[in-house]
Amino acid sequence: MENIEAGPSQPKAGPSSYSAADRTAAPSSHSAVLPAPTPAPERPLAQTHFYSVEYPGYVHPTSVPLAIERLGGPNAIDGAFRRATGRDKVESLLELRLRPGNPYAHPVPGEIVPTNNVVLKVVKRRRKSKEGEKGNGALGEYTVEAVGVVPKTARFRSMADFQYQPDMSDPVAQLRKAMDTMDGEDAPMVPSRSLRRHGTVDSILRYHIPPEKEDYTVTEADPAAMDIDPQLLGEGELAGPSPPTKIRSNLRLFTPPLFSRQGVPQNYNYKANPASVETIVVDEETGKEKKRLINRMRWKGFGPIAISYADKGVPDKPSAAVEEQRSQADKRILKRLEELFEERPVWTRAAIFNQFTPMEVRDIINSKYLLPLVSYVFEDGPWRDTYVRLGYDPRQDPEARFYQRLYFRNINHPISRPSVVSRRQEQRNESAQARFSGVDDRRSHIFDGVTVTSETAAFQLCDITDPMLKEMIEDEDAVRETCNERDGWYTTHALERIKTVLRHKFFSLLLGHVATREECERLLVPEEGTDKLPQRHRHRLKAGKHNMAKGALPPEDAAAHRLMTTLEQQRKTFPTR
Repeated sequence: MENIEAGPSQPKAGPSSYSAADRTAAPSSHSAVLPAPTPAPERPLAQTHFYSVEYPGYVHPTSVPLAIERLGGPNAIDGAFRRATGRDKVESLLELRLRPGNPYAHPVPGEIVPTNNVVLKVVKRRRKSKEGEKGNGALGEYTVEAVGVVPKTARFRSMADFQYQPDMSDPVAQLRKAMDTMDGEDAPMVPSRSLRRHGTVDSILRYHIPPEKEDYTVTEADPAAMDIDPQLLGEGELAGPSPPTKIRSNLRLFTPPLFSRQGVPQNYNYKANPASVETIVVDEETGKEKKRLINRMRWKGFGPIAISYADKGVPDKPSAAVEEQRSQADKRILKRLEELFEERPVWTRAAIFNQFTPMEVRDIINSKYLLPLVSYVFEDGPWRDTYVRLGYDPRQDPEARFYQRLYFRNINHPISRPSVVSRRQEQRNESAQARFSGVDDRRSHIFDGVTVTSETAAFQLCDITDPMLKEMIEDEDAVRETCNERDGWYTTHALERIKTVLRHKFFSLLLGHVATREECERLLVPEEGTDKLPQRHRHRLKAGKHNMAKGALPPEDAAAHRLMTTLEQQRKTFPTR
């Protein structure tokens, strides 16, 4: 490790001093009294500041310019030390590039650290020894002088990153080189900036991805080729005294910005993937057999089939990957799921889970393919995020209106995710409160207008037992002839009335108040002499705990606006006489 002192900086105010110890030998007499110690003389300490770089290599006086160049030059060194003096304490790094000019060579990072070192100037003068002095020949006289201080030092203590040199003749390497130098192959180092930019654009346009040939290793006759052990290639040791085959890697790997973010080495324990098996495949072009590694544990999607509202038809059987898992499914739970979907063709996730014990719910979640064996899902529309029985199309059955799902965002619900420990503790507290309060957790999907079981409103219409809402849901006059993507089987006016009442009742329960029928009826009747709905109290949002889009209306005002628009359209269509 060599120290490079890079130029003095401006001195700082404030006097200081240093001392040199000067001890006198005491006489060898037990009765003699030791003289009082003589204080060391004080010397003025120069306030000239120096930069110190602990260069991780040998530096000779003739190689100092080369070392400074590999550190990025005087400007880079000066900038790194100046950034370390900022008030914001931004981390300043000094990079050592052992292969400058190579874009694929990873630099060695250095850190600027505060120090309290003193730069000493030591001068040795030789003189001949006098008669009677010990030793023969010349004697040395040393003088020491403090010429400055080193408040900051650049140290390279972290592990150097892995180095890898790709083939520079590869098209990717040529493209990288052209973009770094802003110079294309057809426009070499021309003085005009526009011409250099034009050459770079030509290099980008000429770039193409070569076809994959799977020739990941090639035999190389060049003695400088990489020597790979044949056992690593699965070929065993070569027979005879002949030297091992020279194999060159042809993986076309290009270095990432960093191989490792660790500052200290670790024991990685490299080993082959135990899930990979060797198979024999036939090359379609040459007809020859070759070996390939296949990962038996690759991920397979076991999710339910998802369709959009605009798709024609519905799936009547699960996907092939899910069907293969039928033999491994729990027969008892699968039979129970089939019975539930026969009784009711559409379920929400909460509603279907509430029909099982916690241990059975855990098995359904962990297996991942039990629900996809009996149901599919809609990506949008009135039955979005619900599980629908395979073969059943709610768009063709007016009775499916009872299975439509309504969802309201809780604008006061915090959007920040708590830690795993906090969530587990909250779950234990909620379970304990439910046991002592007598609330049945398995009724969390039901809304009765009196009890609040969740902070989010996501209910199917068939799970709403509130008397006022149930009358509105079962109203035959609110049903349209054909299903609509937005409102389902209900008219827009009827569905907006249901949403308005449900929203008011649900958020009133969150505030600890049970909404009365009179309150809800006033929301549905415009004020006398006007077409405006009565003003309602707006709940103030908690700071940092709302998730409404910027400029959006509160949910109740947005619903009231839609309802008034519908009433206005009906008034224009059917004018009063």
